[in-house]
Amino acid sequence: MAYWLYKSEPSTWSWDQQVEAGPTGTHWNGVRNHVAKKHLQTMEVGERGFFYHSNEGKAVVGIVEVIRPYYPDDSDETGRFGMVDLRAVAPLGRPVTLEAIKAEPRLKDMVLANNSRLSVQPVSAAEWAIVREMGGL
Repeated sequence: MAYWLYKSEPSTWSWDQQVEAGPTGTHWNGVRNHVAKKHLQTMEVGERGFFYHSNEGKAVVGIVEVIRPYYPDDSDETGRFGMVDLRAVAPLGRPVTLEAIKAEPRLKDMVLANNSRLSVQPVSAAEWAIVREMGGL
């Protein structure tokens, strides 16, 4: 199973809104980066990811799950980009900040620690376990 990290500004789409979307979840649209697009295209139903509040908070706050694989993003007028659907699975017991991730030597190679601008990122199985542990899960 692959693991992911999805970034969203809380003022645009927050963890609380993701939770409120319920079991039917919501689409993860608006991605306009080709590297992030390639990540979305490889995702499979059931894969999990971290929900990360960017800019405001800068912390992993929850876990989401892919419930629909890649399909066209109707907000993209060019037709080049797509999206997946996600549902909230569980909040972290405590947020794991970007500062804490960068301070953890075992996470020195994590994409978030080195390229915090990429909106959809892969997370290794080891990184997944470490961040979950840091978040109290």
